[in-house]
Amino acid sequence: MKLGFLASHRGSGVQAVVEACASGRLAAAPRVVISNNADAEVLARARRYGIPSCHLSGSTHPDPVRLDEAILDALVSHDVELVVLAGYLKKLGPQTLRHFAGRVLNIHPALLPKFGGQGMYGRRVHEAVLAAGERETGVTIHLADDEFDHGRIVAQCRVPVLPGDTVESLAARVLDREHAFLVETLVAIVAGAVKLP
Repeated sequence: MKLGFLASHRGSGVQAVVEACASGRLAAAPRVVISNNADAEVLARARRYGIPSCHLSGSTHPDPVRLDEAILDALVSHDVELVVLAGYLKKLGPQTLRHFAGRVLNIHPALLPKFGGQGMYGRRVHEAVLAAGERETGVTIHLADDEFDHGRIVAQCRVPVLPGDTVESLAARVLDREHAFLVETLVAIVAGAVKLP
């Protein structure tokens, strides 16, 4: 399975998948990493692993149609079969979504449909979970579409909210599970145990 990644910041989830590929646990090949942030740590991570990478954003392509074309071209030119949005804080454009329909996964640090939607990312999600008095949260992997955190759910796992949790402690617990769960889900997809459309 040839993988393409889009990420906005650190890319720790990308690293978890790349390491699983390198160890042989995941029968997949990382083909390209794209970030909308020229200074994103994920681009440095990609370079360290020898994975082609590029910065594509509104600053490189001010016209959204051209940006969509550039992202699609980067994915297609690297022969990507499955796209993973790993902390990517932008919507994909319609051309890219159409070309990769049913083959774009997004990871969200909560149990969708709760605590999703525009502006719900990072610590904001965990703040909302704690404010709501939830006893559990989790990780959702879903098919991306043209709405934030909306497409069909592919897999979910649960993470407990513990007494005395802070945003930081909860975020760390969810992130730790998120990395492992992403790899587990990709392994299941490659094996055919989890079906995509």
